[in-house]
Amino acid sequence: MNNKAIISGGPPLRAAALVYIGLLIILPICALLYEALQSGLETVWRQITVPQALVSLRLTLILAFIITFINIITGTATAWVLVRYEFPLKKAINAIIDLPFAIPTVVTGIMLVVLYGPNSIIGGFLQEFGIEIIFNKPGIVLALLFVTFPFVVRAVQPVLMDMEREMEEAAQTLGATAPQVFIRIILPTLLPSILTGGALSLSRALGEFGSVVVVAGNIPFKTLVAPVYIYGEIESYNRAGAASVSFVLLLISFLILLAIHFLQKWSRSHASA
Repeated sequence: MNNKAIISGGPPLRAAALVYIGLLIILPICALLYEALQSGLETVWRQITVPQALVSLRLTLILAFIITFINIITGTATAWVLVRYEFPLKKAINAIIDLPFAIPTVVTGIMLVVLYGPNSIIGGFLQEFGIEIIFNKPGIVLALLFVTFPFVVRAVQPVLMDMEREMEEAAQTLGATAPQVFIRIILPTLLPSILTGGALSLSRALGEFGSVVVVAGNIPFKTLVAPVYIYGEIESYNRAGAASVSFVLLLISFLILLAIHFLQKWSRSHASA
């Protein structure tokens, strides 16, 4: 009887879920697409080829790919250490990894300014060697790394926990070295989760605003990233410019997720083969 109740309640529940997704995600995206495209693609092209917009988009993409590459390496290594090794305070460190999800991003920016700002001990020391962190690109990188670090770790960690160790041990008994075992046995299994975490990091980095607006200084043609540029265009009542750059970021995020989907599908089929 319970099964029948569940089955009979299926269509309304599916409809409610679809309506909720439509109102929460699809409708805002459609509104943005309408706002950006209502004046035609020529307007979009004109707005995104403004030198300041173009430089901000290029800077955002470059920094996002840099932090994604770093996160893939460090996140996978962190997940490996947390799963394969025992050490003091392991549970506490494992819990701390999720802190960037809970801390407001503006607070993240303030923390970095306090730590690396020109009036701090570390920031002042680095400035003596000509190294400027805050109000420069390294500050943006640190902010993006902080807010995106958990994605790869949390994507890879459960896969590592579920992996069987028999194939690794068999390969080692046959004379395979540790790098060979990792590349030929472990990496193909981890690759879909690594790509998922990397895609989430990349998408988050493309749209990060709160921490970056504090640490970047928002200097045009130097540290002005696309989300902050969009905010500036809204404040300047240039809705077409804000919508056009937002449309480009949305399109890039969609293409990245689409590419990751096909890469995951390829990696799973390749691993099963």
